[in-house]
Amino acid sequence: MLNLRFSKMGSLKILLSIIILLLICVLVFNSKKQGKDEKQEYGEKNVFNSNNEIKTALTLNDKIQNDTIWCGTFQLLWNDLKNNLAKQNIEFNPQKQVVKNLNEETTFLQDIKYALIGFFFSAVTPAASGGQPMQIYYMHKDKISVANSTLALLVNLCSFQIITLTFAFISVFLNTSHLNSGLVCFFIIGVSLNMSALALLLIGIFSKKLSAALIRFAEKILKKLKIKNLENKVEKLESELTKYHGSAKYFKEHRILMLKTLVTTFIQVLFYYSITYLIYCAFGLNGYNAFQLITLQSVLYATVSGIPSPGAVGVTEGGFLSLFNGVFPNEIISSAMLLNRGVSFYLYVLLSGIFVSVISIKTKKETKKDV
Repeated sequence: MLNLRFSKMGSLKILLSIIILLLICVLVFNSKKQGKDEKQEYGEKNVFNSNNEIKTALTLNDKIQNDTIWCGTFQLLWNDLKNNLAKQNIEFNPQKQVVKNLNEETTFLQDIKYALIGFFFSAVTPAASGGQPMQIYYMHKDKISVANSTLALLVNLCSFQIITLTFAFISVFLNTSHLNSGLVCFFIIGVSLNMSALALLLIGIFSKKLSAALIRFAEKILKKLKIKNLENKVEKLESELTKYHGSAKYFKEHRILMLKTLVTTFIQVLFYYSITYLIYCAFGLNGYNAFQLITLQSVLYATVSGIPSPGAVGVTEGGFLSLFNGVFPNEIISSAMLLNRGVSFYLYVLLSGIFVSVISIKTKKETKKDV
């Protein structure tokens, strides 16, 4: 039985809700009748099978293969029904797992928590490699499926790479006079690595042929290196790429959301790069404007982003002293560098570290209680 509380609404909304509910009932009861032997489980998630063996996945929690159709618009209809009509989570009695997946959401405070976790573990691990895995781990602790968290982080990563690379390419041509040969080399390395990462992401998402070719190429190299359990590793890689291909549908069907993400990331990066300008003004200097200092900071970020050390510690400080030499007077440039790194990096590491410590202690206590 479907329990919904409707407030005052017009006849059109009632008709729309009835149509949607009928669709849900048909899917659920048809699945229950026909899918006892055909139902395929992926973890704890269910996929509905139809008579012609084509499986329909209502969420990205479901296993998406070559014979699976992901109905991406169903989640949009569900969200409208839940947020605009029911004003609460939709519940079945008994509750279905797929319904729990469709009701899945995060709060603003949870999003802040995941952002702090990502920043801290990115800062303390080489090449910022620990941030996203730990975000996925803590999202999973909050009962958010790995499929959904991976997709969200994938969208965020692509957006961040596109914005930072765009900033870098525009800025480097505007600030060639500030670059020496050493900075140019590091800039090329950093941009090349970020472009390669972005290219691999986009290939994995949108191109099945190229991703398959890359897998075959990697498999040949791994065979020569005599890696153990190679077949299992290749299967896992193919499975992950299959999920990325499913994400391509999400990108195409949510273009407005992608655009909003790019705009939000642009504002985020702009504020981050503006820290240098604010410090410049705090010293009472006025020879350079905001645009010049923001573009210089963009070049610095791209230059040190290819360094695999945690937080690019040491290299960023040296790059700042070299790149901003002449912008800040010699007698205060060291102080400006320390203040810049203190505000933009070390302060965040301290605050996010305290937060992560509290969360870790709380998680351990909850785990002990469950045991």
